[in-house]
Amino acid sequence: MGGLYIRGAQIVTMNDREDILFGDVRIENDRIVHVGTPVAPQPDDRIIEAAGKVLIPGLIQTHIHLCQTLFRGQADDLELLDWLSKRIWPLEAAHDEESVYYSALLGLGELIRSGTTAIVDMETVHHTDYAFQAMAQSGIRAISGKVMMDFGTEVPLALREQTQDSVDESVRLLEKWHGYANGRLQYAFCPRFVISCTEELLLQVRERSRHYGVKVHTHASENRKEIEIVEAQRGKRNIAYLAHLGLTSPDLILAHCIWLDEEEKEILRRDRVKVSHCPGSNLKLASGIAAIPELLTRDIALSLGADGAPCNNNLDMFHEMRLASHIQKVQHGPRTMEAKTVFRMATRGGAEVMGLERDIGSIEPGKKADLVLLDLNDYHTYPSAQVDIYGRLVYSATRADVVMTIIDGRVVMENGVVLTLDKATVLREANRSIERLLRRLPDIC
Repeated sequence: MGGLYIRGAQIVTMNDREDILFGDVRIENDRIVHVGTPVAPQPDDRIIEAAGKVLIPGLIQTHIHLCQTLFRGQADDLELLDWLSKRIWPLEAAHDEESVYYSALLGLGELIRSGTTAIVDMETVHHTDYAFQAMAQSGIRAISGKVMMDFGTEVPLALREQTQDSVDESVRLLEKWHGYANGRLQYAFCPRFVISCTEELLLQVRERSRHYGVKVHTHASENRKEIEIVEAQRGKRNIAYLAHLGLTSPDLILAHCIWLDEEEKEILRRDRVKVSHCPGSNLKLASGIAAIPELLTRDIALSLGADGAPCNNNLDMFHEMRLASHIQKVQHGPRTMEAKTVFRMATRGGAEVMGLERDIGSIEPGKKADLVLLDLNDYHTYPSAQVDIYGRLVYSATRADVVMTIIDGRVVMENGVVLTLDKATVLREANRSIERLLRRLPDIC
């Protein structure tokens, strides 16, 4: 099969020099082989005419819950711990194989349609094979894993695991899915958060993640009540406790990190822990505003994520970029979190958090062909003359401007249609699935 030849685009490379080029990109198999001045396409290349359009690296979201997409609109206007115990945990406990599959497909369709090409995902306790099947089918690049929960009186019985069962099932999934689809899918151990995990489980996660050389993905310091509970149970704050257990390392991805003390900020810096900032979720759950400008000055690896659909209620990276910038300006001034800084978090920052900075996050020869083409020729993005491209992308563009999504060298969305999914089927089965889960809730609660 031939390659792809993208002709005449404005290319936002996000390379080390952050070059903005006007030219062509050629892709062979899953890799970029040329960026810049025109070269001769190969006879069997598909030519994509991109004059007047903008080509960017695929957007990367480092905290997603695909298993929760079905719950969009089912848990509005609650703070975190009530949101979990009263709505999300019971709904996750009601999941079956089919509902996990269609919840994942629903989220993946939204992500790919809006220009996200790679995610770090956390599933629920059961049926995680079906989420991985959905990810494999969709074409997304992902790190994912089953959530691990072996502690907590408010956790529904259907979600509460025996420690060894949780570890064994995680290892089974890892050995089946890690490296699947030419390495496009990877596995991570996903203890939910300290409140729902025994120390024994967390220690086993540390040892198994080191043995297999995979990431650990968890929540930390999202909510002040959460921190109070952790301190009462474990005698330390969240991140200090994780450091005490030997879990803080470059392979640890922490979602949120809003309420940090000085010791914890230093732990993040010292141990090169990765952080996923989720502004939309943090605002809707009234959790707080993370000190992202300060963390950036400490050279902590930072990225963005939408979190789950029921605490946002969308998975739109353009929405997250805009929020990430705007919420900091009120406290720190208009020059804080400039558009380029935020766009870097959404691309190169996400790649670093995933440990894939050598493969994705910028448009350069040799890197994976995860690319997004936008058409910014519309009322809401004009005038274009003498306007900073990063400002157009972060402050003006929307997901509706995405006209093509390419992952691993494959066109997976074109002109609003996700080519790897049957939209009508996904929407129909999503509705059927949530209706079935809601009927089960009285028995679970």
